Parts: sequence; structure tokens; C-alpha cells
Amino acid sequence: HNFATCWRIQISRSNGKMREKSLTMDTLNPQVKAVEYAVRGPIVTKAGDIERGLQQGQKHPFTEVIKANIGDSHAMGQKPITFLRQVVALCSFPELLDSSSFPEDAKQRARRILQGCGGQSLGSYSASQGVDCIRQDIAVYIEQRDKGVPADWDNIYLTTGASDGIVSILKMLVSGQGRSRSGVMIPIPQYPLYSAAISEMEAVQINYYLDEDNCWALDINELHRAYQAAKEHCHPRVICIINPGNPTGQVQSKKCIEEVLHFAYEENLFVMSDEVYQDNVYSPDCQFHSFKKVLYEMGPEYFNTVELASFHSTSKGYSGECGFRGGYMEVLNLDLEVKAQLVKLLSVRLCPPVSGQAAMDVIVNPPLPHEPSYLQFHKEKRAVLGALAEKAQMTEQILNTVPGIKCNPVQGAMYAFPRIFIPPRAVEEAMSLGISPDMMYCLRLLEETGICLVPGSGFGQREGTYHFRMTILPTTEKLKVLLEKLRDFHIKFLKEYASLEEPKR
Repeated sequence: HNFATCWRIQISRSNGKMREKSLTMDTLNPQVKAVEYAVRGPIVTKAGDIERGLQQGQKHPFTEVIKANIGDSHAMGQKPITFLRQVVALCSFPELLDSSSFPEDAKQRARRILQGCGGQSLGSYSASQGVDCIRQDIAVYIEQRDKGVPADWDNIYLTTGASDGIVSILKMLVSGQGRSRSGVMIPIPQYPLYSAAISEMEAVQINYYLDEDNCWALDINELHRAYQAAKEHCHPRVICIINPGNPTGQVQSKKCIEEVLHFAYEENLFVMSDEVYQDNVYSPDCQFHSFKKVLYEMGPEYFNTVELASFHSTSKGYSGECGFRGGYMEVLNLDLEVKAQLVKLLSVRLCPPVSGQAAMDVIVNPPLPHEPSYLQFHKEKRAVLGALAEKAQMTEQILNTVPGIKCNPVQGAMYAFPRIFIPPRAVEEAMSLGISPDMMYCLRLLEETGICLVPGSGFGQREGTYHFRMTILPTTEKLKVLLEKLRDFHIKFLKEYASLEEPKR
């Protein structure tokens, strides 16, 4: 043992030099350095430091950190859906199937899932695409959701949250060098998973800007502009859409979706439709339309040719089960040989967590009207979505009473993305500090109020505009406190920089 220690010291000091680490910031993969993910960025790290300080008795002008930076429902106090947890508990500990504490409809689903698992255990690997009976349940769900549009369970792949599926599909699409390198069209503002994955894969990010003055609508002329400009330096291969929007909360109209699909058909683009917020629609005059259903209604010439991957998840909706990492994707019109390559790629990660697959099954196969859990399940679901709808409206209304803040209606999803006026003097100060003005704003907000938001620069925004993203997930009482503190801070911030000029609205 001593010889080995001495030998290591000698080796490390050979030539009088200390042995250097093999992995340093100089040798680190540059694509990893290029990755940025604002939702868990420096503001959140600082919020964690402050929280630990508060626990250790450090003095701050507030008593708690309110985290409104990430769409994590349960962390914000939302209660789990009883039926979902019952089914997953029964799958995890099958001895409970003999217990009279659990309803028969939960037991029936758990037995079916366990029969589809190797050794009838949630602890066994599943097939790479997921448990067969769960894929079949998803196909039935999609068919019912889309009012009879056929769904083939062979096109369905279970994933580790929607993120895993999105990254897998992007991996398949990125190729070429120089001007033939794959370009990926993403909305700005966007969910930073997309920009992070594009950076990591060295693909080319093609920004198309949503129309803030028109409730963050997607403008077809802007798609054409972005596409034509990008063709000069890359090969646009794929268009990503987030509907309902994150961070922008808009719900796309059927006409808009038709225009996007026609554009993709004409330009031979692969379509990726991120639909994880499909259950989160609050505006009475808005309705969720799946890209698949609209594609079907456009006729067989479109439905049988446009390559479309749609994504869903256990993390959002009314269940908010982020920690299970459950999700699925449905991939249409994939070349058969390419499909085999996708299965190969997915098989490298063996399979998504089987408990997450079970949770996904409950979301697509909820209690039916004649079953014992139906009333409680629907009461809980309505309560969650009803509270979110109220909080969406309250957030928009209160923010719009603040001078220098303009918030579009939160039609869906879980976030507000208001535009904030930052006085020129504050902009100059931020630039001198080498940070974006909305980052400085959010840091000051955190330090003075304990509110943790994400600056708009982490999602992308038009040059010269500033925003922040906040979730509407805190309890109604906490959200009111947050909005009042935010209002007071904003007014103080404007006064401090000696400007109360109205923003351009």
C-alpha cells in the first residue's frame, strides 16, 4: 500500500511537475461548454445559496425564497392525483393487490401493466420502445383525443420525459458539414432544451420570432423569412413547435397549424410538435388542436407524407409528475430503414424508467364513468386545472396594472412571459457588468424579495426587448404575495433609475 502511494507521488511529480488533470476547461468538449439551460441557470444556483443561508440564520429582507422558475408542480405544493399514485404503488409493491384499501379499477390497471413486464415486475427492463400494453393504451388515447384519427401503436415510443424523445429525434436529423449542416427552426422565445440540444450536437439554430404584439402568435411570413435567410448558410431540415407555448403560454389556432404543416410539406421539413401542455388550456376561446389531427384533416397527400413527431409527458397537464420522468412520442411517416435506426438508437439507453411508463399509462387510461375511482379522479383533475386557470387570469391582470410591465393573456401552459421596461441607465449598468439587463433585474429581484424568476434572455427575445418567465404554479395565496412584491420592486427599480417613461406598448 505504501509502495503504491509513493509510486503515485513520484509519477505525479516526475520532471518536477505536478501531474495535471486530464479533463480541464481547456480539454473539455467545447459543445458542452456551449450548452446553456436558463431554467436551472445561475439565478437558481444563487436562490439555492440564499435558501441555505436562511436555514442557517442569515438575515435577508425576506423569510423565504419563492421559486417560480421551473414548471415543477409538486414542489410548489400541488397534490398528486390519487388514482395515479394508487396504480403506481400497486405496480411497485404487488402485495398491495390483496389490500381492500385500493379500488378495483386501480388494481385492474396495475395487473395489466405487471403482466406486460418481464417477471411481472416493475424492476425489469422493458423493450426499448416501452411496455407493449402501455403503447397500445397510448394509441387508443390518441385516437379518442383526435376524434377517430387512426393511431398505430407501432409508431409510439415511451421516453424518459418528453425531453429524451426530443433529443433522440434531433440526433437522427443532424448531419452534413458547412452549408449542408442541418438547420433546426425553433420559436423565439423557446424552451432552452432546444437551444441546448442544438449546441451540443453542433447543429445550426434557426430562429423564427413569435409575434408578441399578437399574443405570441406564429406568423407564417416570419417562417418564410427565417427559412430563406438560413438557406444561405445551412440546410434547414426540421421545424420545432411548442403548443401550448413555453414560455409564452399561447395556444395555436387550427388555421395557424395548417399553415405550418403546409409550409413543412412544401419545404420538405420534418415537424416536431411539443404538446406536453395539451391539457393546460385556460382561455375559453382557445382549444388544443394536435398537429396530427390537423394533418389528417388536410387530406391523405399530407397525412401520408409529412414526417411528424409529437411529444407528451407525465410532468405537466394536471398530474405534474415530473419526477417519474414519463413520456412518449408518436412518430409518423418515418422511412422504414430509418425507423429501425431509431429503435437501435433508443436501445442504447435500454428503456425509459418503467415506473414512469406506468404513470404515463394512467394519464392515457384514466377511470371511466362506470368505474369506482371516476368521481374522485375527475374532482381532483378539475380542481387542479380550475385553479391554474384562475391563477393564469390573476397573473395577467395584476402584472398589467404595473407601470412598465406588459403581459399577454396566459391562454395555456404554466407560465407568464411579460415584457418589462428597463430604463436606459439600468441597461448601461448591466452592460458594464457584462450581464444582460433582464439578468441584472432578476438578480436584484431575488436579492431584495426572495423571488426566483428566469430572465427572458435565457429563452431568446427580440433585440432591445426584456422579459422574465414566471410559473403560475405557487398556491393562490403565495402567487398573490409574489405578484405584489414584484409590483413594489418594479416601481422602486424604475424610480431608482430615475425614469418612469411608459414602455412602447
